Amino acid sequence: MLIKNAIVCDVEGEREVNLLVEDGVIIAMGNDLESDEVIDLKGSYLLPSLIDLNVRLKDAQLNSKNIKAIAKEAKKGGVGHIVLNADSTPAIDDEVVLEFAQNSIKAIDDITIDLMLNALKSDMTLSNIAILLKKGVIAPYMSTIAKNNLAIKIAEYVQMYGVTLFCKAEDNSLISSGVMLDGDVSSRLGLAGIPELSEVLHVSRMIEIAKYFDIKILFKSIASPRSVELIAKAKEEGVRVECEVSLHHLIVCDEACEEFNTTAKLNPPLASRQDMYALQEALKKGLIDTLTTLHQPNSPVNKEVAFFDAAYGCEALADALPLYYTKLVKSGLISFSELIKLTVLNPAVNIAKEAGKIEVGTQLSELVVFDPTKSYKIVNQQSLYRGEELFGEVRGI
Repeated sequence: MLIKNAIVCDVEGEREVNLLVEDGVIIAMGNDLESDEVIDLKGSYLLPSLIDLNVRLKDAQLNSKNIKAIAKEAKKGGVGHIVLNADSTPAIDDEVVLEFAQNSIKAIDDITIDLMLNALKSDMTLSNIAILLKKGVIAPYMSTIAKNNLAIKIAEYVQMYGVTLFCKAEDNSLISSGVMLDGDVSSRLGLAGIPELSEVLHVSRMIEIAKYFDIKILFKSIASPRSVELIAKAKEEGVRVECEVSLHHLIVCDEACEEFNTTAKLNPPLASRQDMYALQEALKKGLIDTLTTLHQPNSPVNKEVAFFDAAYGCEALADALPLYYTKLVKSGLISFSELIKLTVLNPAVNIAKEAGKIEVGTQLSELVVFDPTKSYKIVNQQSLYRGEELFGEVRGI
């Protein structure tokens, strides 16, 4: 089979090249290829499917129905590989829950789903990290609500098994009563705020742990520009830390919470407009390593309530690639090739995988077709971008 007139885009840039495919694998790339079977992409992009390391199930409920639903949304959005967050109900913190989750995933054959383990149980004791890693969990996850002695034990396991630690920087005493960023908007709405220091303090703490144990930490869904600066400085000093930021925190600020809009109630909370612009500058400077849709769907009964009582999260997975393209590439913030680095190459490295290049040997199932000439309006009530026009249509080959 010959795929012609495609704009191939990966971490190495864009080029117009034809591809010869046999048994679902690219066997040649060039402009003088022939085959009896031809697919004409007519100038559409051919891209590696995206990877998202921070996806939650509906209402955080771990069950087969929700796993199937998330797989369907991922495929629609051009995401071919997701890692389910470990803080579900039940949490992935013992062998029984892990086996149940793994059996549920076996039924999914059109995208790849991996699991992270919750290093802390609900009673603040350690889960059996060694056993769960041996049984196939991709990475340990911890919140910095863990005390220092537990954080150090988790770091020792990470060092022993050579995996990346997924770390959510937050302070339990500062987030317990807040529901959005502490600032002018929260004051105007009369809502309890979460100070930026909740994240920054614990990023600093975990950088020191990463340095001491020489382990790799991916800080999950960073919202503060100051945190990004600290992580960037640590990287310059040789500390193995990286920064993940959600698309929402780059292009939406806490003003979206006006009129008590519960769709904008996220964890971490949306930053101020000034900090949103600072995060965009950090993105352009290459200080952000990984992007996520921070997908966290909720039932209306948990979202269409008073802001204080509403669950955290919004939906974005089904619109992932069009959202990234419209908000970051088409707007001129970054190039398409840079987007692939942030949403494919770097996430893959953090879970010990290889992705991001389209070359001889690449499986066709790992690629998606993206037509930027198509557009549509978002109708999803739980999208932060409801009513907005997005550019790009995702389809298979």
